[in-house]
Amino acid sequence: MINRRTLAKSAGAALAVSATAAVPAAVPATAAPDADTSRRRYLIRGGAVVTVDPVLGTLPRADVLIDDGTIVGIGPGLDARGARVVDATDMIVMPGFVNTHFHMWSALGRNFVADGFPYFAAKRATSTLYEPQDVYRSVLLGLAELANAGVTTVHNWSNNTRSLPHAEAELRAHRDGLLRARFSYGHVDQMPRDVPMDFTGVDSVRQRYFSRGSAFDGLVHLGVCVRGLSQSDEPAFFADMDATLSRGLPVSIHAGQSPPRIVDAADYERRGWLGPKTLLTHYVTALDSDMEIMARTRTPLSWSPHSEFRLGAAGDPRDTLLRFRRAGVPVSLSSDATSIAPSDSFESMRVAWTTGIPWQGTPSATLPEVGFRDVLTMATLNGARALGLGDVTGSLTVGKRADVVLVRTTDVNLAPGGLFETTLVQAATPANVDTVFSDGRIVKRGGRLVGYDVERIAREARASSLRIRTAAGGILTPPAV
Repeated sequence: MINRRTLAKSAGAALAVSATAAVPAAVPATAAPDADTSRRRYLIRGGAVVTVDPVLGTLPRADVLIDDGTIVGIGPGLDARGARVVDATDMIVMPGFVNTHFHMWSALGRNFVADGFPYFAAKRATSTLYEPQDVYRSVLLGLAELANAGVTTVHNWSNNTRSLPHAEAELRAHRDGLLRARFSYGHVDQMPRDVPMDFTGVDSVRQRYFSRGSAFDGLVHLGVCVRGLSQSDEPAFFADMDATLSRGLPVSIHAGQSPPRIVDAADYERRGWLGPKTLLTHYVTALDSDMEIMARTRTPLSWSPHSEFRLGAAGDPRDTLLRFRRAGVPVSLSSDATSIAPSDSFESMRVAWTTGIPWQGTPSATLPEVGFRDVLTMATLNGARALGLGDVTGSLTVGKRADVVLVRTTDVNLAPGGLFETTLVQAATPANVDTVFSDGRIVKRGGRLVGYDVERIAREARASSLRIRTAAGGILTPPAV
């Protein structure tokens, strides 16, 4: 059990986290009809607690006490007076997953791709057709899918922010979506390479929604995602970076999955662009020298296991991942886009673990393999740190916010149980997620989403998807009924 000294030490952090939090309406308009998503005092009793806390580690049987959205106790036999008890017998209790790179505006386009019509072709055919209502529905669909899979924090990489109304529609989805997030305002997809981003919308959103630093009960913070040299010329890219960093906002950059190498870490360091507030994603083309600079400057990497293999043409992503780890770069996991991979962190962990092995006769032959605990940390604590939320979430630690997931181990695909980290990585799926707390609110219980009106969300996403596919024509034209 956490002793009183540890609890007292964490109390200041807990107060700092919750100081700006004002409790919103108990049941959002998009919640299931019978939902109660109020913060309460909960005791999660008798589970196997995988804390991902470097000090606490894994506790074979323990309780987790939550009060008003904060974790206030971890250990066996905690006092449950005044608490609603959540029975975690035969369950694994773990921190919520953190997905550090998800293009949520296109979640409803998950099935637009086809044989001979891959991701980039589908995106080019449809990205200009999204209206504000469509991106609201898409982001909300993505948030519900994430919550169902035990993801409690997401980086919404909005790389098709077509107008201020589009950005505000995405933010309304975050208001209704109940998950922790970074909203990274981005460019208009397919805009000319030589035209810098227009930061008028960024400034307007910042003033209206983020004047106190975060929005929506403190759950959402603001960033910017820039095109990088894959989609813009040098003068435009440099202008985008200067505009972002001069505003003190965290920045995210697509670093490339295919030749030529478009990111030069040494040059970025000279320009003052690297550090904890800069998140690079993919970077399959990175040289060892790039990785060493990222490690030294504590610049995090978002790794999308499915996407690096499916879209990468820069060599062996396995080798790249192992080299990033050898260099000491903080690696987190992400899904990229639903047309490439599901928003399923269990599967992302499994792919990273499965492929994270050295191969004889290749440059990776002498590198250490990726372990179960490694990918679990990538999917949780490393992700939180990559988004500047390491003191808030990513592990079950007294004083952090209560982003907690309960996984049933009695389901047939997890029985008869075993080592807890192994079970989570090797076998678990979203179907095994019994309960999800997001910031102390229950959004999934008994295997059912209660924070979302799933029928309505799916129905409205279908309507938007049908409209976009019909407008795009060609291979996307819906078949006649």
